[in-house]
Amino acid sequence: RLPSLKMELHLISLALGLLLLVPVALKILFPYLWLDVLFFVDIMRIFVAFVSRRRKKPAFFALDRFLEQVAAVPDKSFMVFGDERYTFALVDEQSNRIANALRAHPGYTPGDTVALFMGNEPAFVTTWLALAKLGSPVALLNSNIRSKSLLHCFNCCRATVLIAATELRNAVEEVLSSLTERGTTILLMSKDCDTPGIQGFSAQVEEASDTPIPRSLRSHLTFKSPAVYIYTSGTTGLPKAAVLNQNRLLSALAVLSSNGITSKDIFYLNLPLYHTAGFIVGFIGCIETGSTIILKKKFSASQFWDDCRKHNVTVIQYIGEVMRYLCSTPKKDNDKEHKVRLAIGNGIRAEVWREFLNRFGNIQIREFYASTEGNVGFVNYVGKIGAVGRKLFPYTLVKYDTERDEPVRDANGLCVKALKGETGLLVSKITDIAPFLGYVQNEEQNERKRLRNVLKKGDLYFNTGDLLKIDHDNFIYFQDRVGDTFRWKGENVATTEVSDILTLSGCLQEANVYGVQVPGHEGRIGMAAATLKKDVKFDGRRMYQHVVSYLPSYARPRFIRIQDAMEVTGTFKQMKVKLMEQGFNPGSIQDPLYILDDRAESYMLLTAEIYKSIMSGSIKL
Repeated sequence: RLPSLKMELHLISLALGLLLLVPVALKILFPYLWLDVLFFVDIMRIFVAFVSRRRKKPAFFALDRFLEQVAAVPDKSFMVFGDERYTFALVDEQSNRIANALRAHPGYTPGDTVALFMGNEPAFVTTWLALAKLGSPVALLNSNIRSKSLLHCFNCCRATVLIAATELRNAVEEVLSSLTERGTTILLMSKDCDTPGIQGFSAQVEEASDTPIPRSLRSHLTFKSPAVYIYTSGTTGLPKAAVLNQNRLLSALAVLSSNGITSKDIFYLNLPLYHTAGFIVGFIGCIETGSTIILKKKFSASQFWDDCRKHNVTVIQYIGEVMRYLCSTPKKDNDKEHKVRLAIGNGIRAEVWREFLNRFGNIQIREFYASTEGNVGFVNYVGKIGAVGRKLFPYTLVKYDTERDEPVRDANGLCVKALKGETGLLVSKITDIAPFLGYVQNEEQNERKRLRNVLKKGDLYFNTGDLLKIDHDNFIYFQDRVGDTFRWKGENVATTEVSDILTLSGCLQEANVYGVQVPGHEGRIGMAAATLKKDVKFDGRRMYQHVVSYLPSYARPRFIRIQDAMEVTGTFKQMKVKLMEQGFNPGSIQDPLYILDDRAESYMLLTAEIYKSIMSGSIKL
């Protein structure tokens, strides 16, 4: 019996030893398994909560989550702007006043589409909430656009009312005649306005009641009803209004809570509220978590960390350019003295990521990938430097021919999947669960985003226009945008639209627009290779006036290259890749090169000296 007992003890010891080795083995063989499991469980929790809200009667929208927070924590600070502090209750009351003032206005009917033309300020938040209470879809206009771009954005969403910030009065007056011709109600957030056709609105708001808005005014809404229009890929004179419906907004509530952000966190919001990052991630995300928003008028690298220390900020938001700007500021002894624990955003390069952590301390970075109109997204919950996410859910990368600017197809006409380690075009199947809602009044662009016959005949996918690759550990890395879009100063610029505008200048026959990299700058800056009309000379001053009139600053081609003939592919598509590689070096390019000079208000000849100053960083673009 004794040998048998010893044998049993030996086997038990062996089993315990093996059991203790299991975590070690899993750590070696599957180093990210535990993080994968935790993330998957979190996603399931969020999904269950989303489904539960979808089943509520009456319908539960993002606004209702805000009203829940008002009831639960009325005295908690929801927003801080400068030295002003706004509790949930105060924001609710102010939005009720705006809503009641609008209800009393003869130029507005609950449910009308309204365009909101404001920068980052409390009135943006309270006005949007007021319109949500009245059941109105809201078009979020970029506060930097002017003249023709402003009119285009206003008209394409079929808005009947424009609500503008006081400081944007001049921009509204530029297009006033066109707006009044359409019978537009124009409200300025000032007490009075002596411009005929523009009405001061603040006095009516101050006099209005703060009584709650009846739910019946938004009873017509369904989950498919448009909630907001956000302008994307463009901002090139012809922006596209992406539709976000009530269902999309409801699902967006989880964007911060899924990253471990809670009501105890203080969120620093300095990105524009009219863009997806600021509106969805910052504003809507904090409605769900109940976090306090420190709202900044605009990003300031010099004030960033002082603001974070002053307000005890724990979560910051970024785009790639923001992190680089912060790393470019002069180093200080107190760089690591702050309470920031997490940064969430997209577009940070690996080298900037490392520099940021080394300089500012152990801050968890949650890099993600998503687009305003897209139906696919990733988040790097592991913290792998350089990656935008990790493959846990289905998506497809297909091989892409950058010269032909189209996906590679096999003999059967189907796309070819990219292998691990290969760069491919990200596409995502369009389904009822993952729809593509498209752009308003822009079926041509909608069709360009739809990719058919991808893996089998008759299927339909969303074309992100982004090139990514996946490594052997299932991490996903952003590589580049395809030829017809590039990113500069945090904005997406559609090259075809800029090309169309350039050819309206009077001197250019054709224009091929693309983005070129500049040392020390994120993204790509705009450049155009162009041919001149017969017997016409290039007029730098006239071209400058033209692009300034039609394009915002970040969409204006900084360099123009005049060619004798436009290079095209065998299928007559403009060739971009070779031009992008050649860049803007006058030493290696024989064609005349011009650079946009704001001080001279003209396109000036690009000299070797100017080129050297750009490359050395002496001239900032």
